[in-house]
Amino acid sequence: MCRDVLFFAFFFEILRLFAVFLFIFRNKLTVVLKKERQAYILHRLDLHNKVLSAKLCVDMNVSEDTVRRDLQELAEAGRLIKVHGGALSLAFNEVHFSSSPVYSQTQKAVIAQKVIGLIRENMYVLTSGGTTIIEMAKRLPPQLRATFITGSIPAVNAYIAHPNINVVVVGDKVNKESKITVGASAIAKIREVNADLCILGTNAIDLRRGITDSDWEVVELKKAMIATSAKTVCLTIAEKLNSFEALQVCELKQIDYLVTELDPTDRLLLPYIEAGVTVL
Repeated sequence: MCRDVLFFAFFFEILRLFAVFLFIFRNKLTVVLKKERQAYILHRLDLHNKVLSAKLCVDMNVSEDTVRRDLQELAEAGRLIKVHGGALSLAFNEVHFSSSPVYSQTQKAVIAQKVIGLIRENMYVLTSGGTTIIEMAKRLPPQLRATFITGSIPAVNAYIAHPNINVVVVGDKVNKESKITVGASAIAKIREVNADLCILGTNAIDLRRGITDSDWEVVELKKAMIATSAKTVCLTIAEKLNSFEALQVCELKQIDYLVTELDPTDRLLLPYIEAGVTVL
């Protein structure tokens, strides 16, 4: 009888210790997973400047409540801007923009210098928005005379600082998330232009889907820009190659130039060259 009592006492003590261990392990695992989730969210923001809660749920295989809590914590820590349905990079907040480092700025500076080589005197150039476009605008030669047409508010601010280029702003409705004019008015104005170059900041690009994005209004604007331009230039850091978003902007065959920070002979670019795209 005494042995049985001791055995059961020992058995229940083991169960208690196991329960304590399991509790501690699960809590530590939750913390680790949370750090990994939040690091993933911030990385997606670095790449695309915007994340959607629904897509994060799918990508990370977690609930909407989990994503909502992660975004709230990151917003309270000053790491992102929480908006309805997702979050924006701090680059979209003028208060933070001047002090926040640009993701892959060195690579984007290389891209900017390359694309400037395509711009000639007296050209009409349509551009989208994005940090790579801003890097290009800041590096335009002061003697260049050309006309730049855009709906990107940050790009307009950069262009008007240039001494010799003309700046045309299209549209009157501003997408607050992307800080670019969108809608029927902007598209109608773009269709009046016969541009020499269309220079696009790119959210994602791959061989099968071409250029893709996650914002419907921006996609429609970019489609109009491509349709009215003699040549289309896609700017992207190498990290965005072979990735895709939900909405197609154009097929790969509609792209004339692909500009990355890589050497054009890099093997990562070979499939794009074989598809007929000129790589810089």
